[in-house]
Amino acid sequence: MKNILATVLLSSFFIFSACKKDEKKDVPTGKTENNQSEKFVIDSVKVNDSIKINDSLGVKYTSRLLVFPSLKDQKLLDSIYFISKGAKDFSKNGLQSYLEKEKTDYFNSMKKEAKDLSVTFPQDWYTSTYMNWKSTTNEYMHIEYVGSSYEGGAHDNYGFSERVFDLKNNKKLELGDITTMPKKQIEGILMKNVNKINSGTTDEKGEVKNSDMLLVEIIPATNNFYFDDKNLYFHYSPYEIAAFAAGDITVPVSWEDLKGTLKPEFKERMKIK
Repeated sequence: MKNILATVLLSSFFIFSACKKDEKKDVPTGKTENNQSEKFVIDSVKVNDSIKINDSLGVKYTSRLLVFPSLKDQKLLDSIYFISKGAKDFSKNGLQSYLEKEKTDYFNSMKKEAKDLSVTFPQDWYTSTYMNWKSTTNEYMHIEYVGSSYEGGAHDNYGFSERVFDLKNNKKLELGDITTMPKKQIEGILMKNVNKINSGTTDEKGEVKNSDMLLVEIIPATNNFYFDDKNLYFHYSPYEIAAFAAGDITVPVSWEDLKGTLKPEFKERMKIK
């Protein structure tokens, strides 16, 4: 089965198979948090279309990209649109045109692929990608990228990539911009905190914990993180650290856990005591 996430999302973003997690977030426009001095305008473009390949196979393409009219720094924009390989015009019209081309290319590839497939019963395949704006806090912008697809097989695929952008310094925020704590030490905290946010998966007794389904001995401190005023959060897609049934897992690391290692600029901007 072709894994569409590998081609639509980033190559460094681990792709894992799991049941579909529905897209359920709308795009907020102009909302900011925590002393943003100016209104931060967010727009979006979207393509949602489907075709019938043959009597048994239908294919749907859905994609939404956010648009940031006030952002002009090219390197920052390249980083924000890292999933949009080949896109150069990040205006609303430019991104709309990009999605239309991606849709056409996807439909054409599915037509070619279908010639070599034997689809013996009715199926509906799809691919979808979304950029979800989560927050803009103290000039740090958090965007969640979600990709999902179904192209035959037992179930859908989906995966996440979390990115935080430093709008003051026009760059993607790295873990080293937040803390000097060695990754091995952070990974020890992640193992300790793995059950603090339940993935929502339980057995008949309602007692299954994230740690019950781990596939790894060490939870890696990856770049798939975001934060709020209380914690740093590491988000893991299905199968990245745990069994299929666990779905995606988020593990918090509190500012108290990182006490004494927070970078001064980050600590000051986030008003962490």
